[in-house]
Amino acid sequence: MSALETAAPSAERAMVNEVFFSIQGESTWAGRPCVFLRFTGCHLRCAYCDTAYAFYEGRRWSVDELVAEAGRHGCDLAQVTGGEPLLQPAAPNVIERLCDAGHTVLVETSGACDVSVCDPRAVRVMDIKTPSSGEAERTDWANLDRLRPCDEIKLVLGDAADYRWARGLILEQRLAERVRAVLVSPVFERPADGEVAGARGLALRDLADWVLADRLPVKIQTQLHKQIWHPDARGV
Repeated sequence: MSALETAAPSAERAMVNEVFFSIQGESTWAGRPCVFLRFTGCHLRCAYCDTAYAFYEGRRWSVDELVAEAGRHGCDLAQVTGGEPLLQPAAPNVIERLCDAGHTVLVETSGACDVSVCDPRAVRVMDIKTPSSGEAERTDWANLDRLRPCDEIKLVLGDAADYRWARGLILEQRLAERVRAVLVSPVFERPADGEVAGARGLALRDLADWVLADRLPVKIQTQLHKQIWHPDARGV
């Protein structure tokens, strides 16, 4: 039985893996101090997932407790993330209450859940799963029409085939015209001893070369927090 089942989340109580204050590592908000609320649970199993510890670990928080904890850090930027936060019925309430408290709220979601449940004041950063994730078929494509100009789309690319797939999607669906930014990044892989960065995966230099050659209307990003702290560190 999962932690989510035993905790019986409700609209007023959520299972949360961790709440922490750090530097935003992704999206157009990268580099900003940010309070993170990482919800427990995810129904996807992406091949490159780096937060598998959030599938089950966590404890119950009331909505009031979460909003108070976020406010304790004195930071106006807050991100609701996971796992997949929109699986839990309390997530829309947490998002709304954080907005009411004066936070700029980012919601990082897999794109496999209906994003319209989010308070309209929040910024949705929606991940579209690429083929190498193993979960591309789980995307709720109706979400493309639910996105607004303030939202962002993220694509994590594992190889050249992912890039070609993403390029076709970006151009055919005119994604750059729908949202504030389309973000592309390589799957993060630490080089083994003697290897250069990207030796076993998609090199950042290759991604940059392809984007420039195609004049693709995207923003290349890296996971900044993994450049600052150890890539396996939690709470950052």
